[in-house]
Amino acid sequence: MYRHKDERSVEAICYEQDHVQKVLSKIKEKFMDYINDFIELEAGCGISQKTVEKIAKGLGIQEVKIKKSKNTSQKFKNIIKEAINDFEKDRRKYIAIFDEKALEEYKDDPLGFKSTVLRNDCPIIHATLYNKRAKELDKYRYEFNISDANELLDVVTNLYYFGRDYYDNFYDQDKYDEIDNYEDLKISDLDTEDYTVYGVIGGGIKSHMLYKVYPAVFPNRSRDALWAMWYLTGKQTFGCKMDSEFLMIDVEQSITQQNYFYPYELFAFYAHQIYQLLKQKAIENDVYIDPEYRYVVVDTFLSFVAKQHEDEISFLKQQIKDGGYDYA
Repeated sequence: MYRHKDERSVEAICYEQDHVQKVLSKIKEKFMDYINDFIELEAGCGISQKTVEKIAKGLGIQEVKIKKSKNTSQKFKNIIKEAINDFEKDRRKYIAIFDEKALEEYKDDPLGFKSTVLRNDCPIIHATLYNKRAKELDKYRYEFNISDANELLDVVTNLYYFGRDYYDNFYDQDKYDEIDNYEDLKISDLDTEDYTVYGVIGGGIKSHMLYKVYPAVFPNRSRDALWAMWYLTGKQTFGCKMDSEFLMIDVEQSITQQNYFYPYELFAFYAHQIYQLLKQKAIENDVYIDPEYRYVVVDTFLSFVAKQHEDEISFLKQQIKDGGYDYA
């Protein structure tokens, strides 16, 4: 049942169109279980009826009802505004890394690129390296320290060129939302070795870097996003023999983690389809989502879904031992 790290992927069935359509059907169904609370609670900034009842019970109060606001449109607009503001806080740092001239200059100093740009200036890598409280990240720190500086520079440079060419030459804002097949997104190359430093720049970090520069076309395949996909698919397997494709499960050691090797090509397509659901909900409420920030809204929604199950996720992950790659 456990996916060995060297497999670095999912079962072949996950790429079959029949399987993909079954996953999408369940996502569309489960989407309705979350979207109203997502808006009513302003992506988690508000307080739910369940939380009020829990607090009231602790105070010995039998029944308390929240008066729901009817201004759904304004709440949705608030979510989008706050999500974009939060997204922009450190965005300039990623844009600075994806600078062609600077990347060219670092060819003469790859060690400087590794020790300065990645270790100190890249927010997600810096946060991962210096999160001393998370023992499961010791393996990541080890892999980063022994990684080849030239390889790191080459991969980040490849990501820069891919992102730039994809946005400038492939992306068509008027047609992008009409894509209905994962292969038509044309991002399968990102799952290859040219864009990967195993253990250091994997699916999570590479997608985050691209997302922070091009949120119109690259969704953030974060830890929360993969957990959210598990819930949005009703924890079903859809024919997979090794349990859900979105998780990594070791029954013998009772360890459950998000599948940090999940193919970006598939994840991006499901994120693309979730955006269509959010976009339709926005239109129904007279709300505009700027396509340039489409995946910021998707990321906010997926984070909200995961947040609704944080107790269960913590329980499933509590026995994780050293060696996890939570961000890579």
